[in-house]
Amino acid sequence: MTTLAIIGAGKGLGAAVARRFGREGFAVALISRHQGRVDALAAELEGDGVQAKGYAADVRDPDSIAKVLERATQELGPIEVLQYSPLPQKDFMRPVLETVPADLVGPVEFSIYGPVAAVHAVVPGMRFLGEDRGTILFVNGGSAVKPGRNVTGTSIAFAGQAAYAELLHEVLGEEGIAVSQLIIGGEIIEGDDEKDPAVLADHLWDLHTKRTEFRRQISED
Repeated sequence: MTTLAIIGAGKGLGAAVARRFGREGFAVALISRHQGRVDALAAELEGDGVQAKGYAADVRDPDSIAKVLERATQELGPIEVLQYSPLPQKDFMRPVLETVPADLVGPVEFSIYGPVAAVHAVVPGMRFLGEDRGTILFVNGGSAVKPGRNVTGTSIAFAGQAAYAELLHEVLGEEGIAVSQLIIGGEIIEGDDEKDPAVLADHLWDLHTKRTEFRRQISED
């Protein structure tokens, strides 16, 4: 059995993706800052027949991300799919003229340092699984492709994450490791109810299995 690791797991999208991949035989590592919340979600998923375990880590602390992914690998099995989808903090979203250098530290740690740490932690194991096995999925808000004047921190940091994902797609794709982005329409995703989580989970499953499409944008228009 291999593992899906969801960084930013919650009751909406995270739970839907866990159920979708769990039906296909994946174990699921649920990762967020709050141990109690992911433990409760893991228990709920176990009741639905999905092998799941909760782990606490802070995406703004690269060492904690690396350590948790190593633990998940040891306890659940090799990580075949990594999903990076934490919701940004509200204080990252300031109007452009009110944004000072210090306001960008958190968004950059959240949307760039965190993903880089996670990718470096899982790629060696994905290579070990063999050709066409590993998948890295980024879930992002619309400001990744269309910046919003009132959400400056996330606009800048999401754009950086999108660039990183595209570079990974080019390089890791040569090794058979798929990298895709799911960009959800609107200025920024504020919650998992903006679109039906089950529908989004199906999109993410398709990106994992089809392995050919780098970016899929869900528009609210």
